[in-house]
Amino acid sequence: MADADLSRLRIARSGTTSARGRWRRPLLIALLILIGLLAALLIYRGIAGAAVEVQQTSVRLVYPYQAVTVLNATGYVVAQRKASVASKATGRLEWLGVQEGSRVKRNEVIARLESQDVAAARDQAAAGVRVAKANVEQAEAELREAQRALQRSADLLRQNFVSASAHDVVVGRMDKARAARDGALANVRVAQANLRAAEVAVEQTVIRAPFDAVVLTKNANVGDTITPFSSALDTKGAVVTVADMSTLEVEADVSESNLAALKIEQPCEIELDALPDERFRGYVSRTVPTVDRAKATVTAKIRFQVLDPRILPDMSAKVAFLSEDVPEARRAARPAVSAQALVQRNGAQVVYMIRDGKAVATPVKTGHHIGDAVELLEGPPVGTALVLAPGERIDDGVNVKPARE
Repeated sequence: MADADLSRLRIARSGTTSARGRWRRPLLIALLILIGLLAALLIYRGIAGAAVEVQQTSVRLVYPYQAVTVLNATGYVVAQRKASVASKATGRLEWLGVQEGSRVKRNEVIARLESQDVAAARDQAAAGVRVAKANVEQAEAELREAQRALQRSADLLRQNFVSASAHDVVVGRMDKARAARDGALANVRVAQANLRAAEVAVEQTVIRAPFDAVVLTKNANVGDTITPFSSALDTKGAVVTVADMSTLEVEADVSESNLAALKIEQPCEIELDALPDERFRGYVSRTVPTVDRAKATVTAKIRFQVLDPRILPDMSAKVAFLSEDVPEARRAARPAVSAQALVQRNGAQVVYMIRDGKAVATPVKTGHHIGDAVELLEGPPVGTALVLAPGERIDDGVNVKPARE
């Protein structure tokens, strides 16, 4: 009996399992839905917040002459009158009166060589002139004496007091005295020529400026030996190099295929690398009548209309050859943007500035077209980064980043 009662005591597990399954399944479904919603939200936020790759440009300064530029070339500023000043004499430099940057006038003494030897030769030649002139005086005195003797002999011959042969001797003395006088005069001319040569030798030890100029380089110092050809060891040829700053021009290499675009007196705008914010007016003065075979270029010489004291020889230059002259009022630089950076948004013309990684719509007011750029009358300052060719995806506040090259 006891065993029978115990066999009836069993736990009904099937009913308990059904109850748990009924509340677990909805919880799992709700959890999956929640995870899906969170994933969708994260994906949406990632897509909405992703930075758009854009090409960049900027507000830059442009010059109105760029709209009438037909050709560009590069070159260097060159002084058309330049000289390496030296001496024809050989000697040691004992005095130098200039340095780099010194301004000199034509025939101004800028240096001297030692001249004791040539000065002594000059003094000797001057003494030779004095001796030759004294010999002339002696010869003239002898000639006058011979002339008087001839006159007396002629009077005696007419009176038959002397023979003809004796008179001929007197005539011979007269001819010899005249010849001696002529020889003495010739010796004077020789001595004077020697003196001039000695004076030239002395003058050659004095180095003078060949023209009004500025000293560019100093090639020798006091104590250096100067020779005409500088072929000896430790010798110098030129003492200084000078240039006439009033003859500064730009020499630019122009491709021979573009030679037809050049004309004499053609207006130009010159930009110097050393003065990037300045533009200088110029014109084509001439072209070199030969072609460089190696580079297939022709050298054009461009003269400045007004020389600026800041312009120096050998400065790098860029030259814009213009189809027409630009009035002074239109030569100033103006802010401009690429035409591709301009778009219409809500009936207004705007550009998109790039600020802190976001595109910021900025209204602008534009003027004339200058080449591929548009003049900016009102808008962002020069140097501001802009979105180039903004598409429909670009709007105010959109994250942007530079496109990969």
